[in-house]
Amino acid sequence: MSANAAVQDNKPVVRKDISKFSWTIKEIKKNKVAYAMIAPFFILFFVFTVVPVLLSVVISFTTFNMLEWPKFVGMDNYIRLLLDDEIFLIAIKNTLVFAAITGPLSYLLSMFFAWFINELRPKIRAFVTLIFYAPSIAGNAYLIWTILFSSDQYGLINGLLLDLGIINSPILFFQDKNFIMPLIIVIALWSSLGTSFLTFIAGFQVVDKTLYEAGAVDGIKNRWQELWFITLPTMRPQMMLGAILSITGSFGFGDIISALVGFPSPDYVAHTIMHHLQDFGGMRFELGYSSAIATILFFMMVGANLMVTRLIRKVGT
Repeated sequence: MSANAAVQDNKPVVRKDISKFSWTIKEIKKNKVAYAMIAPFFILFFVFTVVPVLLSVVISFTTFNMLEWPKFVGMDNYIRLLLDDEIFLIAIKNTLVFAAITGPLSYLLSMFFAWFINELRPKIRAFVTLIFYAPSIAGNAYLIWTILFSSDQYGLINGLLLDLGIINSPILFFQDKNFIMPLIIVIALWSSLGTSFLTFIAGFQVVDKTLYEAGAVDGIKNRWQELWFITLPTMRPQMMLGAILSITGSFGFGDIISALVGFPSPDYVAHTIMHHLQDFGGMRFELGYSSAIATILFFMMVGANLMVTRLIRKVGT
């Protein structure tokens, strides 16, 4: 009797699964034009993003130099990373410090400036938006910082400090480990007003103005309450996208650091996981080891994104 009861209990589950599958097929057929439109993006995303990530995870358990067939080594790459590679531990610390500062700050700055610019007149808003967005689309815009903080008397900051008598000799800003990380953080924040900034601008534009009138009737008294209880909950999708972009940018900020302070940086003071990945993947061609580095970085980014999205869901609740 118990066996028959178990079989009977399983039948509705199977039918339910079949009904879900048939409903999915019906929806696909019903919206086949829409699925056909998104198919090219999905195929490209799957081939050039999903497949490489999966291959990277698989290769991380091997030793592979691009010339010989990969040899399975199990967890050896991860054990070497976490127990034997002191530079990697420094890279993790630098990456976490850098991401913990630049990620939230760039996110808040993007939102604040987008909110401020949204209050301007349309023509002025378009001009100011271009000014704030320009550094992120100009590939070598960060080189202006090399002019400002050049290590000789021709650097604008050094020249000003020498003229004022504050220093007697030029400061090696991008060679002194006491200045490197603060300068890199400032440059990262300056160049972070990119896609997330435009996302917030778009989010502020789509908020239904009648919601503010309804909020005034319900007791909302000032602009801060409007922002917290109406604006931010309404633009939660844009906030999610902005958070993902900010986190991804903070974890992947490496090329500009190399251009400014060299590779590797003095005493590895600005050496991040991206630099370690570039070292073993692009220079030493230890692809199994570099894939293990990339896998750890991937899961760090996923964990940070999950944590931030949980926090954003609480906004306005």
